[in-house]
Amino acid sequence: MKRIDAIIRPEKLQLVIQSLRKVGVTGFTVIPVQGRGQQKNATGVYRGTKYDISLHPKIKLEIVVSDQYIQPAVQAIIDSAQTGETGDGKIFVYNILEAYNIRTGQVDETIDELNN
Repeated sequence: MKRIDAIIRPEKLQLVIQSLRKVGVTGFTVIPVQGRGQQKNATGVYRGTKYDISLHPKIKLEIVVSDQYIQPAVQAIIDSAQTGETGDGKIFVYNILEAYNIRTGQVDETIDELNN
C-alpha cells in the first residue's frame, strides 16, 4: 500500500476527483491548506490597506491505494491539475506499513476492494 499526498490548486479539485474516479480511485481525504513554494507573493487589499500574501491557498488530497493504482492515480492527478504555471503543486508518495479499521479494530486489508 502507498499513500499519495497531492497539493493542488483549489480550482482543480473537481477535475482531479473526476480523473481519479475514471482510474478506479474513489477513496480520499480533502484538506484545505496554505503553503509556500516557488509561487511569488501576491498583494491583497483589505479595507483600503495593501498587504502581502505570502501563503497561497491550496488543496491537499490524501489517497491510500494498493501498489497497482499508484501510477494511474499519479498520472490522473498530473493530467487534470497541471496548468504549466508556477504553483501547480506537488505529489508525494509514501509507504504504508499497516492500516486499521477503527470500527472493528482489525488490520484493514480492504484497500484493494475500496478502489475497484
